[in-house]
Amino acid sequence: MPAFSSDQMSDIRARFAHVESCPFQGPRIFFENAGGALTLKSVVETSAMFAAIPDNQGRDNPAANALVDLINRAKKDMATFFNPDGGQFFVGESGTELTFRLIRTAVMGSDPVGAVIGSTVEHPASRSAATHWAAMAGKEYICVPHDNAAGSVSAEAYAARMSPDVRVATILHTSPVSGIANDVAAISAAIRLVAPDAYIFVDGIQHASHGHIDIGAYDIDGYVVSPYKVFSRHGYGVAWVSERMTDLPLEQLTDGPRANWEMGTRDTGAYATFSDVVNYLDWLGTHHSDSPDPRARIEAAGAAIHAHEQELAQAMLYGTGNLPGLAELPGVTILGGADNPAREGLVCFALEHIAAADIVSRLNAQCIRTHIRKADHYSGNILTPLGLGSAVRVSLCHYNSLEEVGVFLAAMKEIAA
Repeated sequence: MPAFSSDQMSDIRARFAHVESCPFQGPRIFFENAGGALTLKSVVETSAMFAAIPDNQGRDNPAANALVDLINRAKKDMATFFNPDGGQFFVGESGTELTFRLIRTAVMGSDPVGAVIGSTVEHPASRSAATHWAAMAGKEYICVPHDNAAGSVSAEAYAARMSPDVRVATILHTSPVSGIANDVAAISAAIRLVAPDAYIFVDGIQHASHGHIDIGAYDIDGYVVSPYKVFSRHGYGVAWVSERMTDLPLEQLTDGPRANWEMGTRDTGAYATFSDVVNYLDWLGTHHSDSPDPRARIEAAGAAIHAHEQELAQAMLYGTGNLPGLAELPGVTILGGADNPAREGLVCFALEHIAAADIVSRLNAQCIRTHIRKADHYSGNILTPLGLGSAVRVSLCHYNSLEEVGVFLAAMKEIAA
């Protein structure tokens, strides 16, 4: 039984901007969600409203007080969405900027003698930050190899490289190249078993739009997302940090509030648009749960999103109707393998006889938006070990339909022939 009825799919799609057409290209199918998800119409409206407000927080006037209330409400909404056990949320320039900042704080503020550990599966944001600041601090960087066939890294792989002097660890929740999720809780537990006081950072940027996040279950110290990849807009990132992370020396104004991570005047519109995201997921959850608890409704929405995207991914891999799936095309390589239960709304593939760039171009000519991943500083860590110079990334989200997958497969049947 489909996770979403046809009526619910119509309601879902009606809440997003540019679902079926691009203002520059015209009608198109959007399978480039890993590059940035579609934006909620409510986010567009909220952004416009707050862009016009001249007031700042912290003044003695009604507008300033209202802005502070909106920010505090958004932080409560963030807590509902991420489900942390304490800590605090704040916004920054982008997910990448916040990744660098949290890792820098942990590496430079922790015991000066020790090591930093991360894995080869990670996005260059966390790997670059970790290797750079490990070198600046004179700490060893330990690199955990990922499983090339599975497109992921395991807790066992971390455990094999761990040592008691690890001060900082980085984990990728989901790969934006392979689309395969890693078991954050298990990896965190493996780290804590050997180095219980390590500061653990998680990159949740690719994972956030695909369902369940439960920071309280991970035993970590930092988690970062990019809201433009989870139905909001460009121009800000969201970070959560633990109390013990906040106890480290922070970059902040002299004589300012000790526990403050925020720098400069905050964009109230950024906070407010994240409330729009949480409100949308809460609405979606009401169709799958009768619970009066907002967190339970968020979890129900996440489960439905995951189920729907699994259905789409399976159809993309194994076909629908009389159309063959990608896994059935001759000379195909599916990153992470076709049968991978950890896949989250993304299929990345290559064909032996057709260049990835040509496939992306020919799909675009048929109004199907996908993206090429090249063996460069962004994706070489995943593609090069597989002997691939490039691959086609087809990234799905819960507002995509089975009918759209069928159009894509019909185009690929023609291209592959």
